[in-house]
Amino acid sequence: MTSTVPALGTRTAEGSALQAVLLDMDGTLVDTEGFWWDVEVEVFAALGHTLDESWRQIVVGGPMSRSGRFLIEATGADIALAELTVLLNDGFERRIGRALPLMPGAGRLLTELSAHEVPTALVSASHRRIIDLVLSSLGPQHFSLSVAGDEVPRTKPHPEPYLAAAAGLGVDPARCAVIEDTATGVASAEAAGCHVVAVPSLAPITPAPRRTVVSSLEEVDLAFLRGLMTQMR
Repeated sequence: MTSTVPALGTRTAEGSALQAVLLDMDGTLVDTEGFWWDVEVEVFAALGHTLDESWRQIVVGGPMSRSGRFLIEATGADIALAELTVLLNDGFERRIGRALPLMPGAGRLLTELSAHEVPTALVSASHRRIIDLVLSSLGPQHFSLSVAGDEVPRTKPHPEPYLAAAAGLGVDPARCAVIEDTATGVASAEAAGCHVVAVPSLAPITPAPRRTVVSSLEEVDLAFLRGLMTQMR
């Protein structure tokens, strides 16, 4: 699946200011944030280096280019970023090939959004090769388009991924609800002008203007998302 013209056009949810829902992937829809860290630990162990557990909070939710550079510099590992990226993606693919657990409430929410024909985009810092594998399990029919981290010049925390998703759907970013699990993703969505629903995975996220924090996707449904937009109005 590629980030092309959306299947659902620019239809809005009837009777609501909500125009689209944009969702992060790792840690938001699929329980894979821990997978990335496990793979990073394994790859660097093979290179003769041990990762400090405290670094996990630094690399979570960000693009692979940023986390990879940080880990190379922090460990002094003798490996190029391009080579490390291949090793990390290969390791992650093996892991999700064995199991791909959904976050609680994710399947139900995606089914509801599809049933009501709400334009929906998957927006991730992961590379296209990883997104397409995950989409095959999530159900590509649930998404009008997807935006991968290696398809935009600047990925999260820059607003470009969410701006690209809104443009692809033909909607106003200010009338989009974004669901994210990390501070990096929240920063990206807020910089794009979207209203954010944060479902913290590994690190706390505090409420703020245009930012609602919930403990699980089980608290989120279409009525909830429409209500956020109504409050903003």
